[in-house]
Amino acid sequence: MTASNGKTAIVTGASRGIGAAIASRLAADGFAVVVNYAGKAAEAEAQVALMRNAGGVAKAVQADVSKSAEMRLLFESAEKAFGGVDVLVSNAGIMQLATIGESDDALFDRTIAVNVKGVFNGMREAAARLRTGGRVINFSSSVVGLYLYQPTYGVYAATKGGVEAMTHVFANEIRGRDITVNAVAPGPTGTDLFLKGKPPELIDHLRKLSPLERLGGPEDIASVVAFLAGSDGKWINGQVLRANGGVI
Repeated sequence: MTASNGKTAIVTGASRGIGAAIASRLAADGFAVVVNYAGKAAEAEAQVALMRNAGGVAKAVQADVSKSAEMRLLFESAEKAFGGVDVLVSNAGIMQLATIGESDDALFDRTIAVNVKGVFNGMREAAARLRTGGRVINFSSSVVGLYLYQPTYGVYAATKGGVEAMTHVFANEIRGRDITVNAVAPGPTGTDLFLKGKPPELIDHLRKLSPLERLGGPEDIASVVAFLAGSDGKWINGQVLRANGGVI
């Protein structure tokens, strides 16, 4: 299997939602795409089948991004299948909400492990293995930067603030190899996971936060990632792109 543009992208957390949309878009743009998943193999394989049926090149690889050994194997699988890695999209993340006073150790530790250490593990492998001219695209959230930090988002927002800090630092550390490092920070996005359990009045409120008066779609976020991963994004580096329709 060979990508039409000769490049390979790893997308973590790519079996559904925003990650699946990113993987599909990058495959359509000519990348060979490694669809990473943590535990739901059937969803990942179904996503790969859709991409292949559309003419794309894709492979599903299981890895828990919070574990450094599994991140290393994820890169090795991509290299074995496609010859190297050019783009890392660290999309995998979890959101477990509780007030700081009610957050237990398990919630804190797991959120840090996936949202911060998972991104760190990816960048550490990218530092050694990403090919010249590559791209690192991390995921933050527009929760960071809101004029009013929302109750129950303390731990989650802290992890995304950490991702943004590491993004800025890594962009400077990896100089000299023509590799860009950026973060995308989505606002409210209409995925099944986001919409689940929310009453209609809350969804309507979130929709109206943007001057465009709609929720983002997974494809909106995928388009931003595709821009950063492609040749038109080569002069964007060390930035956080808040893809939220004008919420902030």
